[in-house]
Amino acid sequence: MKEKNLKWILILPAVIILLFLVFYPLLWSLGLSFYEYSTMIVRPPKFVGLQNFIDVINDPTIWHNFKVTAYFLAVALPLEFLLGFGIALLLYEEFKGRRIVLTILLIPMMLAPIAVGVFYRFIYDSTFGIFTYILSQIGVKQFEWYTYKWVIPCVALVDVWQWTPFMMLILLAGLMAVPQYLYEAASIDRAGWMMKFRYITLPIIKPLVGIAVLFRTMDILKVFDTVFILTDGGPGNASELISFRIYREAFQYFHTGKASALSYIFLVIIIVLTNIYLRFLTRRPAEARVTREV
Repeated sequence: MKEKNLKWILILPAVIILLFLVFYPLLWSLGLSFYEYSTMIVRPPKFVGLQNFIDVINDPTIWHNFKVTAYFLAVALPLEFLLGFGIALLLYEEFKGRRIVLTILLIPMMLAPIAVGVFYRFIYDSTFGIFTYILSQIGVKQFEWYTYKWVIPCVALVDVWQWTPFMMLILLAGLMAVPQYLYEAASIDRAGWMMKFRYITLPIIKPLVGIAVLFRTMDILKVFDTVFILTDGGPGNASELISFRIYREAFQYFHTGKASALSYIFLVIIIVLTNIYLRFLTRRPAEARVTREV
C-alpha cells in the first residue's frame, strides 16, 4: 500500500465524523433558515425564501440584543486583557511558589460555565450573597445586582473571573519566549524598562496578543451558559445576548426558521469582524506607515 493512500485511510474516519457533527448541522440549519418551520406545529416546512432574514433585520428587539452583546464585549474584553497582561507580567518574575500561584489562578478556567454561574448566583443574591453582605458593612442596604443598569457588568464580571486566566496564560507564554539576550543588550545601552517593553517585549508578543484577543472576542460573543444560569436574559431583555436570543427563538418561541436565519446573520458578522481584525493584525509595518500617510 502506498504511503499516500495510507495517509488518506488514516484520516478518513476523522473527516467523516467532522462532516457528520459539524458540516451536516450547518447545512441543515442553513436550509431551515429559508423555511417557516416550528417544532410545535405538525405540518411540513413552508418555503418562504428570505422572509426570515427580513424579519430578523426588521425586528427592533434583535437590534437591542446586538447592542447588549456589544456592551457585554466592551466591558469584558478590556478587563480580561488588562488583568491578564498585568498578572502575566507579575508571574514573569521569578519568586518562590510561582508555580503554585499559577496553578491556583488557572482553576477558574477549568470549571464548567454552568457551575460558575450557579456559584455566582449565590454570591449575587440580594439577601445572603457575599457581595451584598460586604456592601451592607459599608452602609449600602439591599443592593439589587440584577437591575437594568448593573446586570451586564455583573455578568461580565463572572466572565472576567473565569477567563482572565486564559488571557494570562497565552501572554505569559509570549513573555517567556522573548530572548533574554535582547534585554541584556538593551541594558548595556542603558535602556529603561519602558524602552525595553516598547521596543522589545511588545513587538515580539504582538501576534500572541492578537490571537488571545481574537479567541476571547469570539468566545464572549457566543456566551450563553452564564446568562442562562444567572439572569435568564432578564430583567426583561436587559441581558439577552444574541446567543441567548437564538435559543429563545428556537426553543421558547419555536421559530426555528427565524432562529436559523439569526444564527447565520450572526455568523457572517463574526466572520467579517474576524477577517478585519486579522487583516489589521497581519499588516506589515511599512503598510501601516503608508496607511497613516494616506
